[in-house]
Amino acid sequence: MLSSLPRNILRKTYPQRTLRIIFNQQFSSEPGSGPKGRGPVSWMGLGLAGIAAASAVSYFAVMRERRLEEAMGKVVSSKSGWSPDPDIWARRKFKELNGHWFPEDDPSGPLGKPAIGGPWSLINLDGQIVTEKTYTGKWTLLYFGFARCPDICPSEMAKVASVIDSLKQSDPELAAKIQPVFVSIDPARDSLAVLREYAKDFHPDYAFLTGTPEQVQKMAKSYRVYISKADETEDGDYLVDHSIVLYFHDESGELSDVFTQSMKGSDIVKKMLHHMNFIPAF
Repeated sequence: MLSSLPRNILRKTYPQRTLRIIFNQQFSSEPGSGPKGRGPVSWMGLGLAGIAAASAVSYFAVMRERRLEEAMGKVVSSKSGWSPDPDIWARRKFKELNGHWFPEDDPSGPLGKPAIGGPWSLINLDGQIVTEKTYTGKWTLLYFGFARCPDICPSEMAKVASVIDSLKQSDPELAAKIQPVFVSIDPARDSLAVLREYAKDFHPDYAFLTGTPEQVQKMAKSYRVYISKADETEDGDYLVDHSIVLYFHDESGELSDVFTQSMKGSDIVKKMLHHMNFIPAF
């Protein structure tokens, strides 16, 4: 019901007079409180309630992505570093590791590496074993999806393609160091034959990987990827709900940044260039 939604969202979505009508008339339980000849809930009220609910869902989805970006920003290394509360805690000391700066262990917490990622083993389209060490020396853009995804996966992969092509035009040398990787989260249906056909529709630089359900589940868990079957039909067809995140790793395989669905391709390019050109100040 509308009454359960935050008031600031309702005020942004509807004029005060409209809200007064909805709450005082359309949803009133008292006899005769609504317009003559109508029940306690009208079609207009239901329609407005649906719009308000959709607005609330969209609002909270955007805020969730912003919180993820802010949280990751605290564990990704930077020139200035990060302290939990400079007014209370002394500023953290940072040390160089694999070309980046990470906070040393102190009362604020352990070494500032995000607990995302880890060892994994899958196979590529040629049936060869691929691990996290295969792409050492490359900057990787990792995405989890599935071949039967109707819209979101193709959209995100097209965005990655635009990022790669943009970098090839502006900085070919850096672009040559980037490897986009697609990992199937639907190994039961995404066989090598299916992925080979699927790959034809996307950027030629992509590496497509799959594996056993256990291998995929282990990797997805290490990256905190949400996976759940959805809209399963009587004939066994289904969609897969999953996290929509791009994981950007440096040449040593360390996580450098994450890019959420709301980020534009141009903004991703800027952040990638920042990480790839980062030189610590001594």
